Amino acid sequence: YLEESGEVRRLSFDDIRAQSNRFANVLVSSGLKRGDRVAVFLAQAPETAVAHLGAFRAGMVSVPLFSLFGDDALEFRLQNSGAKAIVTDAGGLEKLKRIRRHLPDLQQVFVTGASQDGAESFAVALASAADTFTTVETGPDDPAIIIYTSGTTGNPKGALHGHRVILGHIPCMQMVHEFMPKEGDVYWTPADWAWIGGLFDALFPAWYFGVPIVAHRARKFDPHAAMKLMADHGVRCVFLPPTALKLMRQANVSGAGVKLRSILSGGESLGSELLDWVRATFGINVHEIYGQTECNLVVGNNSKLFPIRPGSMGRAVPGFDVRIVDENGVEKKRGETGIV
Repeated sequence: YLEESGEVRRLSFDDIRAQSNRFANVLVSSGLKRGDRVAVFLAQAPETAVAHLGAFRAGMVSVPLFSLFGDDALEFRLQNSGAKAIVTDAGGLEKLKRIRRHLPDLQQVFVTGASQDGAESFAVALASAADTFTTVETGPDDPAIIIYTSGTTGNPKGALHGHRVILGHIPCMQMVHEFMPKEGDVYWTPADWAWIGGLFDALFPAWYFGVPIVAHRARKFDPHAAMKLMADHGVRCVFLPPTALKLMRQANVSGAGVKLRSILSGGESLGSELLDWVRATFGINVHEIYGQTECNLVVGNNSKLFPIRPGSMGRAVPGFDVRIVDENGVEKKRGETGIV
């Protein structure tokens, strides 16, 4: 974890296991039960990952929330999900105080840092709990996480995923990241861990493979700082959204010291110029993908398996049946426009 101060904190998989066991014990001792929702209102940080894993261990459902949400966005998601507990930081707590009276389901508030105003210190709570916990048995379809997607109309919609969601992402991650894992892999993304892209295209797949991940909360994306981070920490695999790649090109960054072996991007078409710039700067191809909050990553590229076509998001990931259909689900003919 790269602090804003530049200080680096390193945690092992044993550390994460112990801390998430502790948080599972804290949740149970707080009176929460299997199926209860636990909101995680934090940016990229070890505490964010520990909160999710602790909820999963206890058979509860985590609810990731973007740290820059305003009062209304936060209130809607907490009300809609019926969250009974929340983990946040001092800034998130200030927002929570303003809307707390509208959240009758919310019972327990944990804050990173010192306890204050009805919020218990996350660190103190963990320190007082046992580091062993018998993980609740959950099946592939048992609820694990609710991720809100803004959609195009009306209020945000909560996409409820079962525990199998991580397995659904793995084939695409292996395909686009040149058959991850490989020895020496280190992963990073500037995408916030509040979104499906940060959690299921970076954090959880990396850990599924036993690959370490770099966590860092930048107040805004700085292309030169991003290059330094990748060089300093030996990052080999990244998920860089198109906006990040465009900002890097505009800043005319140098690839010196950066030794990436795979780049994943998605969300919008990159175009041939940006693809060429990535190839010239990093010496490798960027592999575009297609997926949605509501579904897994179902389409992707790998330049070693087939030629990359500018403007194309790739081919169906092995294991997925991807077709173009009309509004009624009837498959369209080649050359016709339809819905994925």
